[in-house]
Amino acid sequence: MSRILFFLTFLLMINACAEKKEKATFKVMAWNILHGGNDIENGPEQVIRIIQEIDPDVILMVETYGSGKRIADSLGYDFHLIAKEGTALDDKNVNLSIFSKFPFGERLDTEYPFYLGGREVLIKGQKIRFFSNWFHYLPWENEPEKMGMNTAELLDWEKTETRYNRIQKVLPYLKRYSAATDSIPMIFGGDMNSPSHLDWGEETNEIHNGLQVPWYSTKVLEDIGLIDTYRTLNPDPITHPGVTWDSKGVKDEHRIDYIFFIRGMR
Repeated sequence: MSRILFFLTFLLMINACAEKKEKATFKVMAWNILHGGNDIENGPEQVIRIIQEIDPDVILMVETYGSGKRIADSLGYDFHLIAKEGTALDDKNVNLSIFSKFPFGERLDTEYPFYLGGREVLIKGQKIRFFSNWFHYLPWENEPEKMGMNTAELLDWEKTETRYNRIQKVLPYLKRYSAATDSIPMIFGGDMNSPSHLDWGEETNEIHNGLQVPWYSTKVLEDIGLIDTYRTLNPDPITHPGVTWDSKGVKDEHRIDYIFFIRGMR
């Protein structure tokens, strides 16, 4: 597959009683399977095989496009299609979905299901809000450091196309749910179609033509409290670039797929 999957294992602390806390671990995968997995021969079957190998508990899937229900059924996952309630579960026009080994709770619908939607999942009695997302790919440049722009110009360029406008539409939902994590943790993942500001700092000057760029598409998530799980566990972007997108024969290796979280406070 052209997209590189991304998964993380979370540790959940559950209040079993006043004196004792039960520890529970669960694994979350965020994966853009690219056109429903259908760009290669037997693609959905390959998706199934890889998921079996990784064995995640929750999957935040992007570019589901009709393949999700078949994949979920073959692996025994509960399946939630992020679309208007009543939409056929094999609808080939639907982008986002969530798979879970744990029971689903309430739907977390938005007005923009192609870009953002979610579902509550009950893990060992703890309610967690999961969101799958896709930020539009435009504007895109394989090597933005070679565009002849300074930092301010790159940030202006980033806001010239569809991605910035779509973020503005879903941002109120992200702010609302991120502000409610005092009792309900939140996990948000998928395809941002953007490099991270955490990968374009002082330590990466040499590989980015001397530029330090606080890319809006990820910085805005940090500003509302979301934590980049991969960069938290792997703080060095040189030794651990975390590439999730790679085009063969092109200098086009990027970390553009992410999982963010906010812990519940209780």
